Amino acid sequence: MIPRIGASKTFYGTAVVRQLEMRGVFALNDSQAIARSRDKLRSMQLLSRHGIGLPVTGFAHSTKDVDGVIEAVGGAPLVVKLLEGTQGIGVVLCETKKAAESVIEAFRGLDVNILVQEFIREAQGADIRAFVVGGKVIAAMLRQGAPGEFRSNLHRGGTAQSVKLTPQERSTAVRSAKAMGLRICGVDMLRSNHGPVVMEVNSSPGLEGIESASGVDVAGMIVRYIEQHSTSKKRDRIKG
Repeated sequence: MIPRIGASKTFYGTAVVRQLEMRGVFALNDSQAIARSRDKLRSMQLLSRHGIGLPVTGFAHSTKDVDGVIEAVGGAPLVVKLLEGTQGIGVVLCETKKAAESVIEAFRGLDVNILVQEFIREAQGADIRAFVVGGKVIAAMLRQGAPGEFRSNLHRGGTAQSVKLTPQERSTAVRSAKAMGLRICGVDMLRSNHGPVVMEVNSSPGLEGIESASGVDVAGMIVRYIEQHSTSKKRDRIKG
């Protein structure tokens, strides 16, 4: 079984995967690992526990200490994210403290959970996606946001090209996948002044963009991995 679950269908999708797992079906990614990676706060807590580089991040729901949240991540400019957002939706760059206060207060009024993160200016609107299969990085691409856009998502007009990872970036991607308990995933990283920082670990990464940019037959490598490991009885043992 190769789970391909849309972000809006996480609860139902993981329930289906879990039911098939109980019948002894091999799942490329376990239901628990998928659910873990889809919870942005939980995934960042796990990555932090494993010493993986992250942007300075604050979490808030209905906090009245807006100034404290802003100061905790180093002040403006900063990024405010909806915890349930996907593909760049619900992600706002706040250039000034006043703008940050307005956005945080607006989200607070909607009764939603938010993440507040430092803005990695030196990334210049680009990020790296490393595709991990079975504990190895098999392909990578550099995604560049459209002019004037700090989000590099291909769905938002970004472009992609093949990129050579540094040993530290490759290690970070592999360690992130292991921390999440994912056999395959896309690890999104920014190049910061203090090394790679992980933005997200995607348990259902798209194939078209990375195959086109890298020239690697990612789908074929996934199938070969399944052929070699589908009899595995390893259980998810991640704590968290």
